[in-house]
Amino acid sequence: MTALRTRYHCYRKSWHERSTPAHCKSGNATMSTAQTSSTPRETSAAEVLLRALRAHGIDYFFANPGTDFAPIVEAFARSRKQGAAVPRPMVIPHENAAVSMAHGVYMVTGRPQAVMVHTTVGTGNTLNTLINASRDHVPMLLLAGRTPITEGDAHGGRSRHIHWAQEMFDQAGLVREVVKWDYELRTPDQSADVVARAMEIMMASPRGPAYLMLPREVVGGAVRLSNAPLVQRAVPATPYPDPRAVETLAEMIVAAERPVIVAANSGRTAEGVTALSSLAEHFALPVISYNHRHLCIPWSSPMCQGFRPGALVKDADLILVLDCDVPWINQLDQPPSADCRVAHLGEDPSFARYPMRSYRSDIAIAGDTAVILNALDGALGRLTTPAEPKIAERRKRLTARSAKLRGEWAETSAAAGKAGVITPEWLSRCLGAALPKDAIVVNEYPLMPEHCPRELPGSYFGLSPAGGLGWGFGAALGARLAAPDRLVVATLGDGAYVFANPTACHWISAKQDLPILIVVFNNELYGAVRRATLSMYEDGVAAEEDGRLLADLSPSPAFEKLVEASGGYGECVSNSAELPAAIERALAVVTREKRQALLNVICRY
Repeated sequence: MTALRTRYHCYRKSWHERSTPAHCKSGNATMSTAQTSSTPRETSAAEVLLRALRAHGIDYFFANPGTDFAPIVEAFARSRKQGAAVPRPMVIPHENAAVSMAHGVYMVTGRPQAVMVHTTVGTGNTLNTLINASRDHVPMLLLAGRTPITEGDAHGGRSRHIHWAQEMFDQAGLVREVVKWDYELRTPDQSADVVARAMEIMMASPRGPAYLMLPREVVGGAVRLSNAPLVQRAVPATPYPDPRAVETLAEMIVAAERPVIVAANSGRTAEGVTALSSLAEHFALPVISYNHRHLCIPWSSPMCQGFRPGALVKDADLILVLDCDVPWINQLDQPPSADCRVAHLGEDPSFARYPMRSYRSDIAIAGDTAVILNALDGALGRLTTPAEPKIAERRKRLTARSAKLRGEWAETSAAAGKAGVITPEWLSRCLGAALPKDAIVVNEYPLMPEHCPRELPGSYFGLSPAGGLGWGFGAALGARLAAPDRLVVATLGDGAYVFANPTACHWISAKQDLPILIVVFNNELYGAVRRATLSMYEDGVAAEEDGRLLADLSPSPAFEKLVEASGGYGECVSNSAELPAAIERALAVVTREKRQALLNVICRY
C-alpha cells in the first residue's frame, strides 16, 4: 500500500492548475493528438477517455452517477469549457433504463454507445438489461467506477464509508458471463488504449458488450499528451460465407418440395430485409418470423406466412433457420419430420454462447445475413428460375395461403372489437390502423404482429430472447433519441412497465425532450407465469384459480397518473369502442404538442 500511496501522490495537484488538453484530430483509420509549442503537457485520464469515446463514434454517455464519478464530472466540465469533442452526457436515474437506452440507440443507428454506473451496486443493477444486450449481440461499453484503491490521503482515495463495503474481490465477475471483454484501468496512460481495445472486441463478429472498471485515483490521474494517442484499430471483417456451402444449400432448396425459412434477427439491417424479401419472392420461399426482434420481411409480402411455426414447419422437408436461436419448441409445436433437413445461417449459426441447443443441423453457414442471402439468391439463379413450374406452383399456393391468413386475422380482430372488452387482438389492430408507416414500434411482448402491419426496415423491434423485463420503455426512449423526427411507440405489458422503473423513465422523457407514446396492455397479471403454470399443471390445483397464484398483479395502479407527474398525458381505456379515439388523442399529444403520452388499456387475456 505504501508503494501505491507514493505512486498516486503525484496526481494530487488540482486539475485547475493543470494545462488544458489539446483537441484531437480524427481521420478514417487513425486519430492522433496534435502537439504544438502551445500545447499543454498534461491532462487527466478521464478527459482522454472521454475524447477517445467520441473519436470512436460514441455519441451518448448514459450515466447513473455515484461518488466514483468525480473525475468524469470534472472532465466533462473542462471539455465543455474548452469545446472539446466528447459524447453527450445524460443523467439516467436507473441503470436498467441507461442500458436499455444505449440498446435502443444502437437498434436504430447501428452505432455503439457508452453507459457508466456506480461501482459494484450499479453494475448489479445493469444485469437484467445487459443480458438482453448480450443475447441480442448489441455492442455497448459499460463503464463502472471501482472502489478507490488507496486508504490514505492520495488524490481520489477512499473518502466515504461506502468505499470499504462496496469493494469486491472480483467486481467484473458480476458480468463476465455476458460480456465479450472486461478490464480494469491500471494506469492513467492506458485511458485511450483501453477504449480502443474495448471497441475492437465489441465490434468484432458477433458483436456484444464490454465492461471497463475505472478506479477513481487512476481515472483522475495525469496523462502526458505524448502518451495519449487516440488510435482506432481495424475491426476484423465478418466471416464470409463459404461459397461451396452456399452452392450446396442452393441445391438442397432446388430439390426440396416444401422448404420454409424461420427467421428472428435477419432484419437487423435494411440490407437484411431487402435480401430476404428478394430471395423469398424470387423462389417462393415462405418466411415465418418467429419471436422476431426485428422486422424480417414486410407484412404485406405474400411470402410473409405468419409468426408461429405451425403446419409449414411440421410439413417441411427443408428448413432454413435464419439468425434464429429457437426455430420451434418441441413441447409446444409439432416438430418437423425425421427426414426434414435443417440449415442454420447467420453470424453465429451455432449460438455458441448458449450452453445447450440441440436442433438438428445438416449444414451451417456463418456470415453476415444479407451477404449469405444475396449469395444464395445468386446461386439459385444459376440453378433454376422463378418461372420453373415447381416454383410457380408453390408461389400460387403460398399466395393463396397468405390471403387466407390475412382474412382470418382481420376476422378475429374485428370480432374482438365488438365484444366491449378490449383484447390484445383488437388493441393491436387499432394501433396498426393508426400508426404511420415510418413509426418505430418497440414491443415488450404483448403486441400481436399479425394484427399490426409493419412494412419498413427498422419499424419494429422486439424484446431480446433473454426476456429481461423492463427493457421496452428505455429502448423506446433510446430509439427516439436516435430518430428525433420519427414517432416512437412502446407497447408494454403491465408487468414490463413496472419493471422499467416508470417514474425514472417518464422523468427522462421530459428532461431530455423525448416524447413517445407508451401503450400498456394491462391485464393485471404476469401472463408468462400464468401460462407456464397452466401448461404444466392444466388439471392441477393451481388451475382451479386459473393459474393466478404468484401471477396476480391486481389491484392495478392508475398508471395514467404516473405520466402526468412528469408533465405528460395519461388516459385509461377499458371499452373497445372508445379505443380508436383514445389512440388518436394520445398520438396528437405526442406529435403535435411534443409531450409524452400513456394509454393504460385494460385488457382481458
